[in-house]
Amino acid sequence: MLQQLWYGQSRWRWLLAPVALLFAIISGARRVAYRRGWFKAYRASLPVIVVGNISVGGNGKTPVVVWLVEQLQARGFRPGVVSRGYGGKAPYYPYRLDANSSTAQAGDEPVLIARRCGCPVVVAPKRADAVRLLEQGGEVDIIITDDGLQHYGLARDIELVVVDGVRRFGNACLLPMGPLREPVTRLKRVDAILCNGGTPARGEYPMRLVADVPRRVRDDVPASGPLPRVVDALAGIGHPPRFFATLTSLGYELQQSVGYADHQAFERDELLARFGERALLMTEKDAVKCRGFALENWWYLPVSAELPASLLDSLLQKLNLARAPAAGSEH
Repeated sequence: MLQQLWYGQSRWRWLLAPVALLFAIISGARRVAYRRGWFKAYRASLPVIVVGNISVGGNGKTPVVVWLVEQLQARGFRPGVVSRGYGGKAPYYPYRLDANSSTAQAGDEPVLIARRCGCPVVVAPKRADAVRLLEQGGEVDIIITDDGLQHYGLARDIELVVVDGVRRFGNACLLPMGPLREPVTRLKRVDAILCNGGTPARGEYPMRLVADVPRRVRDDVPASGPLPRVVDALAGIGHPPRFFATLTSLGYELQQSVGYADHQAFERDELLARFGERALLMTEKDAVKCRGFALENWWYLPVSAELPASLLDSLLQKLNLARAPAAGSEH
């Protein structure tokens, strides 16, 4: 319903205009308060890069975080990641993930990042608390925050915004009248805009998600050959149709394609009752929640962000960091 309201031409959205106005006043006042120093933001001793968006729903932030971590690691940096840990309830905060951390504790995206990148990942409702823990540990020399563009309690050095290149900004209205957390004019103050799919607007960096070989959910083993052409699919992400379209473009015929809410905690019995006969394909974010009860023929499709090499060079220049420091050196 909301998707049709936000991304269609429905005039019913004007019924929500008073609430959207109230949201604009409150969120705008909060931004001004932090900008003028009336509210105190935590300034880390390490460079902080925020990867976020101005709209609700999945735009591809997590693949960008993974890309940043991998690119920085290749240049000799030691990045750490902080996150809200949405969907998880840790035994305490700030909570640093380890090899046994579950999505119920830390949320799906932090678990995915920790397993994929092998870097320190800390979750906390107040991201500044997570940053302090990484600073105290001395293991990292640069911090990336997964989401958090609107979390102004943490000062940042670089802001990256990911935009859905196909849906863009919908009706360009603020919540709940439209999909925006902040007005489009907010983009004038960010360091880079990454356009995920579609045609980039002037000044935006083109981005696309590249699929890798499917991997078995229960043990991450790559498929030794092509999967059956006819498969089932599920996606519990911000915009499931994007994943289903990717599978179709790869030649799969989807017998069932079931979309779930973003960050939804799956019910084992419900999934086992719905899927099982055919091979099942899901996103990597879904796979970390299903690993403990997945069937033999359940697979996930890893995707990686493909971005211009000039983007990271530009970010490092803005941070006044060496482009390719020697491994183990001080920055």
